[in-house]
Amino acid sequence: MSITILVVDDEANARKNISDYLTPLGYEVIGVPTLNDARTCLQRGNGDVVLLDVSLPDGYGPSLLYEMQNMPYRPPIIIITAHGDIDMAVDAMKNGAHDFLTKPIQLTQLENSIVRACEIVQMRRELAHLRQSQKQSISFVVGKTPSMESLLSQAQKAAQAQVSVLITGETGSGKEVLARFIHSTGPRSNKPFIAINCAAIQPTVLESELFGYEAGAFTSAERRKNGLMEVADGGILFLDEISSMPLDIQAKLLRAIEEHAFRRVGGTNLIQVDVQVLAASNRNLKEMIQEGSFRQDLYYRLKVVDLHLPPLRDRKMDIPELVGFFIRQYKAKLGVNVDDITPRAMQALMAYDWPGNIRELSHAIERAMLFCESRAIDLPDLPADISRLNG
Repeated sequence: MSITILVVDDEANARKNISDYLTPLGYEVIGVPTLNDARTCLQRGNGDVVLLDVSLPDGYGPSLLYEMQNMPYRPPIIIITAHGDIDMAVDAMKNGAHDFLTKPIQLTQLENSIVRACEIVQMRRELAHLRQSQKQSISFVVGKTPSMESLLSQAQKAAQAQVSVLITGETGSGKEVLARFIHSTGPRSNKPFIAINCAAIQPTVLESELFGYEAGAFTSAERRKNGLMEVADGGILFLDEISSMPLDIQAKLLRAIEEHAFRRVGGTNLIQVDVQVLAASNRNLKEMIQEGSFRQDLYYRLKVVDLHLPPLRDRKMDIPELVGFFIRQYKAKLGVNVDDITPRAMQALMAYDWPGNIRELSHAIERAMLFCESRAIDLPDLPADISRLNG
């Protein structure tokens, strides 16, 4: 579990000593000297656990407890002071402090307090992931055609077995949706789902995004960064458009999957991880293997279960159910009073070939609901290239 410790202390040596002790234990440590700096860090989300000194140059440290009472997420705060004021300690604990330590700090005592705070952080993260997975409506992956019913059955079995899955299909056919379905129906549903679009990240950056890096690994690496594979530990790592991944990173990914471990860029220590890897591609990977642009061994390692999403034009029976889902979804999102579609508008949707697949259908319904002036989407509300098919 990746945890960032925010140390708020105006003494540089104190910040350094704490950092030197906690960093080898696997924590990322950020040190700041003032309350204002702490507020900035917390507003940016930098600080899972806070070590807070009482006397700071710009104010009274525990006042941060009161300021954070209305925040949706309050990181555990450990108060640190050179003055063993019992009344202040009681007051801080009443106002939400996780713990209270006095200087000089006993490092083992500090470590034990942080471990307890991390348990709270982990619990909150798991609850957040659980709530998110519950919000993911399984009806988003809908289908009455035999091919889709078979596909969802295979996906559920892959989810329970926690094996690698290769999802193929045209752009917009719902590959990430299917990956999230696997996540929500398997034993890792309350663990992280981390998605990486390999095509959207520069090849020179992809390795550090995936595996992280150590401080000093390259010019701009001022401090250690955990990679997304490490962040996904215990959960699912979804590699979208894996066909865009360079060959040298493919080799490192294969080794990481095989060994359940990897090294950060510039690092020497093996990082052990437990992730279920799902990969997706809209390209023919077998052809890429023949061309020499994709590794055959990685292909077969990912393809423990192979799920191919058919294009929407091959399963038009699913369009009415998808339309109903999108109407319900966008009615809440857009705040409009549209809850139906006319027969002629549905006929036009059924006649269209949907080169953009489910994504194009989703955008078409959203657009139609924006322009619709009645309770039912009608032909004029649809995009012109669809409506003219029934005009």
